[in-house]
Amino acid sequence: MKILETRWAFCLLTTVLILPLNALAAASADDGNVVNAPPAIAPLEEDYGIEIKSGEELYLPEPEIPDVSGYSRDAIEAKLAGRQDSAPNVTVERMGGVSALGDFVDEGRAREWVIRQFSHPQAIMVNSGKVTLEDVYRQVNDRRYMEQVGDGTYIIRLPLAVKQEATLVLRDETLRLSEERGSFIANDGWLFAIDSKIIGWREEANGPATFQKKSNFRPFYVGWGGSENFILGTTMANLGYLQSKSYGFTVAQYSEYDNARLQRSAPHAWLVESTFEDLYYGFYCYEAEDVAIVDNVYRDNIVYGIDPHDYSSRLLIANNEVYGTREKHGIIISREVNNSWIVGNRSYDNGLSGIVLDRQSSNNVVANNVSYDNQGDGIGLYESPDNLLWGNRLMNNLRNGIRVRNSSNVNVYHNVAVLNGTWGIYGQLKDLSATDRNFKEDFYSYEVSMNVVGGELASNASGPLSTDNPAYIAIYDVGMRFPRSDVGIHFEGVLGKYQMQIFDALRNQGRAVFIEPTAVVSGQVTQAEN
Repeated sequence: MKILETRWAFCLLTTVLILPLNALAAASADDGNVVNAPPAIAPLEEDYGIEIKSGEELYLPEPEIPDVSGYSRDAIEAKLAGRQDSAPNVTVERMGGVSALGDFVDEGRAREWVIRQFSHPQAIMVNSGKVTLEDVYRQVNDRRYMEQVGDGTYIIRLPLAVKQEATLVLRDETLRLSEERGSFIANDGWLFAIDSKIIGWREEANGPATFQKKSNFRPFYVGWGGSENFILGTTMANLGYLQSKSYGFTVAQYSEYDNARLQRSAPHAWLVESTFEDLYYGFYCYEAEDVAIVDNVYRDNIVYGIDPHDYSSRLLIANNEVYGTREKHGIIISREVNNSWIVGNRSYDNGLSGIVLDRQSSNNVVANNVSYDNQGDGIGLYESPDNLLWGNRLMNNLRNGIRVRNSSNVNVYHNVAVLNGTWGIYGQLKDLSATDRNFKEDFYSYEVSMNVVGGELASNASGPLSTDNPAYIAIYDVGMRFPRSDVGIHFEGVLGKYQMQIFDALRNQGRAVFIEPTAVVSGQVTQAEN
């Protein structure tokens, strides 16, 4: 690991030396002014040197992955058994002044419920106790608000809020949330959905509230700061639209302003052996911790399948099947989602990439996943340094097997990338200055560096491996076979400069190749997008 630390220090020193001081000042400014993108400057091709030596210093042990067996049916039942049995208390009240409902009545959003309820907005409040759906139905006792439409099947026509100390339990039941009447679930306490169905329901059609367009209201689920959310063996379908915290299934911390008063801990959730389909976002979280998404199916969701977001940490996304996402990625973590694991998932037939790490998401392990037949990359890292990709299989994706964009110190170990539409692995420098990105909130470094060790890069349309001018790249024990190009296996740019030495070291000597700048010279770098 010493060599990795040395290279990191070298890259940092290089950055300091080649960037103008005023650009560095702009990039680090924190005075409320506009922060500019980092200058698109990197070493030139002639600045590089090559070193051939033993690959032992690139050794990394197999990553430690959390034991998923703890997220089981028995464990969730034990959590439920630990909740105190006390008398259920359920009322129908106005939505105003209830923490879990505040986001939906503030800033003009109350109009949505005034129109749908034809009155001052009301909600069903689960105030206290360990409460079943039968308890809710019996205590509401008004068919205008909740109706039993079959054995174990209910429809609610108001929002339903679970308050902080209350527990709501669904078991072997179906809960329909009326689209026309503006129903949704907001959990501020504990909620268990076990072997049940939670469905957005279009009463006019007497059927599911299937997606029509992003601005159209559909029912949704949100678990707030301090809440505990357990979804086991349950189907959640036809939920969510494009409004804050209304995306489908969401767990989110309260706003900084609200939480200064409420003092809630991060929200938690276990989603186990369940199915999520036709949700605007299959999963979304904000400032969540210790979330487990294990052994689920995410199919035919609209924008994203699984989308943990801003400042969440210690997430386990394991053994899920994610496919058919219409617009974007199957699995994406974005904006400083750190110290998490994406392991053992299958992500395929998605509108863009199979798996993505985005916007300074770091110290994550992406291991043993299979990502194939996606319309983007198999795995994409965007402005996300210090991550490990281990033992993944990337096959027949429209673009690259693995893309590493503006991301440094990325370890790419024992991955197999075959039959992808461009490169097996692509290291990319991209100038984002012309975008609408907030460079203060979503800062990045114009730099790419990686260690590529083990695995197989075979029969990718453009070639096995390419990188724009890197801060460094190390290559060792990588199989490169079955070229699809008429010119055979070939490299471009910096790698092309040393192509013969690279092949000789890898094939004939069984040694590692280290390529990095030997001088500090600044220059513009451009390469065609793919």
